[in-house]
Amino acid sequence: MLSKLLIAWSLMALCVVIHATSVTSAMRWERRQAATSQQFWPSTWLFIRLAGWIVFFHLIEITVWALLYSGRHAMPDLQSALYFSAVTYTTTGYGDLVLPKEWRLVGGVEALTGILMCGWSTGFFFAVVSQMFEAKTTPVDPAV
Repeated sequence: MLSKLLIAWSLMALCVVIHATSVTSAMRWERRQAATSQQFWPSTWLFIRLAGWIVFFHLIEITVWALLYSGRHAMPDLQSALYFSAVTYTTTGYGDLVLPKEWRLVGGVEALTGILMCGWSTGFFFAVVSQMFEAKTTPVDPAV
């Protein structure tokens, strides 16, 4: 059981690295785009691209967990592992697929990791939206 928890902790750490990389690159990209996105459609397009980027990296993280389940034969095949991982990571938890008894705690760690990473993404998205809204409502000082 301890070895499985160590594996789960390692995957959680890898997800944090993947997420930190994606959020950092998104922040750099967004800063370059924000100056030109003060109107409705350009701002909306920026949010769509940002949401797509965030979802893409969540899918990478889900795939990392799925590769573990498939590679360790905790799921019958990669398709089942991807489905199970997506349902677990997002905490949907349908229950139609379950891990073998010795892997169940790993599934719980994946769910906790998913909660943290989704929360991080939500916070980041909110910060970008707030920054854009603040830029639109801040009056421009003609004396500057």
